[in-house]
Amino acid sequence: MTFFETLPSDMAEVVTDLKRGDQPFAFATIVRTAGATAAKPGAKAVLSADGTILRGWLGGGCTRGAVKRAALEALQSGQPQLISVAPEELLAEKGVAPGDEIEGTRFARNGCPSKGSIDIFIEPYLPVPQLTVIGASPVAQALSRLASEFQWSVSPDIAETHAARKKIIVIATQGAGDLDALTRALEATPDYVAFVGSRRKYASLSEKLAAKGIDPAAIAAVKAPAGLDIGAVTPEEIALSILAELVAVRRAALRDTTPE
Repeated sequence: MTFFETLPSDMAEVVTDLKRGDQPFAFATIVRTAGATAAKPGAKAVLSADGTILRGWLGGGCTRGAVKRAALEALQSGQPQLISVAPEELLAEKGVAPGDEIEGTRFARNGCPSKGSIDIFIEPYLPVPQLTVIGASPVAQALSRLASEFQWSVSPDIAETHAARKKIIVIATQGAGDLDALTRALEATPDYVAFVGSRRKYASLSEKLAAKGIDPAAIAAVKAPAGLDIGAVTPEEIALSILAELVAVRRAALRDTTPE
């Protein structure tokens, strides 16, 4: 039995809908309370990409602001967050201020009259990133293997891209149908395209793409050569440089699309 199968039916239904729609979300659980608190350990909630509680309860307004900030941070970084919401006088006794982080715990002020303390663990759930790798070259094969190990969903076919996911395409044909692959990729209106080849080679292909009537802005947006400049030589090293760049692109996209 999976974790999600243990959830109440209404909460599980919300989670199922979010996962089906490839939507990022966060799951919050109260792990400890002290003093007078409305919510108790074990209370759970599902939060949307903007930090709104979609289902569940964590104690009302006393924790809402801190939970929202932590959820946004978790979704941006991809890392779980542990927050401790406590009265200001208790924080002062501990020598911490709201916003401080000590040993993995972020502290926030509880301004409610109850003066209780609540520790909440927030875990992000991000859609599996999807990558289309066009080509059968050694670099294409190495990139497909490596990306799969890092939880990317890899496909050789642009048509298999999930409608709700960004279209990230790497052209690694390396001389075997470069122009055709680039044409198909750019006609698919991708969010990001990278080409495995030199700047000079892509400059030559760019002229041919323009002659085909491809949008000049789309042609200019192609990252060529693909990958970060790490001095890569072997197919595996080139694949590593490309995947590192794609991770940076994906994280930047999450920061840009997750509301403040």
